[in-house]
Amino acid sequence: MEKGTLIEFRLQGDNTSDKTRPRRLAVVDRPEGKKHWIAIDERGQPHTLHPRQISYVIAGQSYKPTDIAGFWQSIQPYLDPSSLEVAWELLVEDGEPVDPAAMAMLLFSEQSPLLCYAAYYLLSEDKFYFKQKGDRYEPRSAAQVTELKHQSSMEAQRLLEWQGFLERLQAALSGETVEWQSSDRPRLESLERYAVFAEEANHRAPALETLSALGRPETSQAAFQLLVDLQLWSPHENLFLRRSQLPTQFPSKVLEMAQRHLNCPPPDPDTNRLDLTHLKLYTIDDESTREIDDGLSVEFLADGKQRLWIHIADPARWVTPGDELDLEARRRCTTVYLPTGMIPMFPTELATGPMSLNQGQVCTALSFGVVLHETGEVEDYEIHASLVKPTYRLTYEDVDEMLELGIQAEPELEAIATWAKRRQAWRQSQGAISIHMPESSIKVCDDEITIQVLEDSLSRNLVAEMMILAGEVAGRYGEAHNLALPFRGQAQPELPSEGELLQLPPGPVRDCAIRRCMPRSEVSITPFRHASLGLDTYTQVTSPIRRYTDLLAHFQIKAHLRGEPLPFSTATTQELIQTISSTAYEATLVERHTNRYWGLEFLRRHSEDVWQALLLRWLREHENLGLVLLEELGLEMAMRFNRPIEVGDRLHIRVAYADPRQDIIQFTEVSPSTVQAVAG
Repeated sequence: MEKGTLIEFRLQGDNTSDKTRPRRLAVVDRPEGKKHWIAIDERGQPHTLHPRQISYVIAGQSYKPTDIAGFWQSIQPYLDPSSLEVAWELLVEDGEPVDPAAMAMLLFSEQSPLLCYAAYYLLSEDKFYFKQKGDRYEPRSAAQVTELKHQSSMEAQRLLEWQGFLERLQAALSGETVEWQSSDRPRLESLERYAVFAEEANHRAPALETLSALGRPETSQAAFQLLVDLQLWSPHENLFLRRSQLPTQFPSKVLEMAQRHLNCPPPDPDTNRLDLTHLKLYTIDDESTREIDDGLSVEFLADGKQRLWIHIADPARWVTPGDELDLEARRRCTTVYLPTGMIPMFPTELATGPMSLNQGQVCTALSFGVVLHETGEVEDYEIHASLVKPTYRLTYEDVDEMLELGIQAEPELEAIATWAKRRQAWRQSQGAISIHMPESSIKVCDDEITIQVLEDSLSRNLVAEMMILAGEVAGRYGEAHNLALPFRGQAQPELPSEGELLQLPPGPVRDCAIRRCMPRSEVSITPFRHASLGLDTYTQVTSPIRRYTDLLAHFQIKAHLRGEPLPFSTATTQELIQTISSTAYEATLVERHTNRYWGLEFLRRHSEDVWQALLLRWLREHENLGLVLLEELGLEMAMRFNRPIEVGDRLHIRVAYADPRQDIIQFTEVSPSTVQAVAG
């Protein structure tokens, strides 16, 4: 090359595929060694270049570095990318490659060095029409051009959406109300997945891209905090629920079917219901309960005997096996009860409306009539699809007060309570195992946490005994008629010896030792003994609005009562039980973890309070790690001790550190003098 030759070149590190970088031009000044050249750019900066770095030579004229700016200006009128499309249309049929000189002649009817470079520039900038092959450019096929244009359009759209998303993010972080676009949803969902599943999340790239663009750490904790800052999540977002497979929204087709049933009730499959509306019927629940699925009556018979009636809500009146409501209930398998609210198995309008036993309304039910021996053993029973009319909607506290006062106007309630005590005594004679550990009910409303200890009471024991009685009768009926039902049982536990138990303080410590030995209950399509209930056969039927296994039992029993084939075969029932058990266990874990989270959050907020604790048992005695019961709250927590202590000892503790999100809590013991000072 001669001195004064204008060249285009690349520097080390330049990406040859990067179309956005500026073109580098320089004028050759002199050779350097055997192969290199010294070239001067328009700023007077010298560059030592290997021939491989020179991408184009503009021959035929001598230039000075100061001419480069003018050269750029001279070629601008010729750099119209659309002119290349016209050339492509002329060349695509033959498919012959062209060099910049031939393209210059085609585009400009001239082959001057300047116009050849302009043609080269257009070809090297082109993304659609021509593909470089050596020093020549081959026209792409029409299909390739269409696909490349489509990809380019999609990329431009993606970039536009990305910029819009970043603008909306910044606006939301500034406190503005933002209307998120449908194109934002995949990016926000990626953030959610990353916040929930961390490194195990799939499609993390959009989340990491978002965090990087905002200058935030690319961690799952940062993703969680961003969602909170955007006010899309609460600081107490339930990650346990999000990690689960439990659905939280009903599909539209399920809601539509529920609404149709409300507007136009389907035909009742049980046309000959037993009319029990004349009986006084009590429903007994917590005040907050809205799905009322059981009620109690007593009938005074002519022979002086009494027949107990346990009336169970009849959602099978509204659900047909295999319809949308049934399939959705199977998918959910249970109502999930969380401190922040419940996730129902059926749409709320149905579950709390016609499915429930609502006071003063004629309701459909499955009623279990039972005559007991004086000892509490079942003497006779009957089961009917029925009509009932709940008389009183009572709370447990109402019933306790009425029983304590002995209200004479309610002899039915007194009779039910008497039979409940006999039933309990009879079951204990059959080997039933009673464990009376305190239970806590945690509720969260408007970010206020309340914890109530559910103590044993006459009313709660009364209801529990009647529900167990209905379960025994259902199990007996299923066994007698060889029905495929979800029978529930429990293996006989190996309990501590009486001597070992007597060494433990009575109450929670002793009950905790027994509880540790209790195996999990199991479900089978064949009856087997339930050890802790003291029953040879038992199936749950008392919560069909809230448990699918109970609804399944209703479907089977009601079909048999009508003399119809059972809707579920033995094999199908077995398969359903296995599926339901898995989902129910997941729901139990979500409930347990969520309750623990809010329990820790309550303690974190009350870190200055002093709590009385009871050491229930050692978890790892060699590490001084024990399980304590916070008696005022009914909460069981692990605590590490720094002094000798015995199981059954009471002490006062307060929270030293709590992080509910990380499931960490640490306690410190409080001295008696400090307790007195706090109390004073």
